[in-house]
Amino acid sequence: MSVFSITDGQDPFLHVALEKGESLYAERDAMVMMDGTLDLAGTMQGGLLSGIARSFVAGESLFTQKVVATRGAGDMLLSQASPGGLHLLEVGPQQEYMLSDGAFLAAESDVDIKIKTQGIGGALFGGTGGFFVMAATGKGKLCVGGFGSLFLLDIQHGQNPLIDNGHVVAWDSRLNYEMVMGTTQGAGFWSNLVGSQTSGEGLVMKFSGAGQVLVCSRKRDAFATWLRKTVTATS
Repeated sequence: MSVFSITDGQDPFLHVALEKGESLYAERDAMVMMDGTLDLAGTMQGGLLSGIARSFVAGESLFTQKVVATRGAGDMLLSQASPGGLHLLEVGPQQEYMLSDGAFLAAESDVDIKIKTQGIGGALFGGTGGFFVMAATGKGKLCVGGFGSLFLLDIQHGQNPLIDNGHVVAWDSRLNYEMVMGTTQGAGFWSNLVGSQTSGEGLVMKFSGAGQVLVCSRKRDAFATWLRKTVTATS
């Protein structure tokens, strides 16, 4: 049975121990080190159409890395492209997850990362997050990552929290959610638009039901903007 574990530190590795014959797949360029008993190859997880959908819709790589313990048991280390924390999730028939863009790092071979579509009514008029979202189904271990530190929120019925869209890493598929503009409750569209611009808040996700949401401390877009301003100011 494969063993997934996360090393200590603010910028950790994912350590995976595979038994002979076991396999996993990971985001492209995630492999840092692996034993000589393991084989690494590029593949399109889920086939060509699924790979294209992940690449163009969710910002993931067209190809993933498939690692197979061909010649015996072996260990490997993986890391994500951006600095930040990692978190392990257990996917099963009664426990599926939705993933934000760029959150996927690695998973056991029986976990499927698919693109799910939403109807036009829900996407345009219901405010439920656009036409596409990534979903983790199947059975097995899944490792996700976020930019900065990670925190797991345990949401209960009636809480209905608002979470900045850029800070959401993954969430329990049993939760209901909708996209709203800004954090002002009960305001009209134009009031929300003005409030969003003046407060610096953009789209937020409003969750309801019971389940867990994994959030990260940093937003990639906000950090990139800050970095550009800093470089410009010092040049």
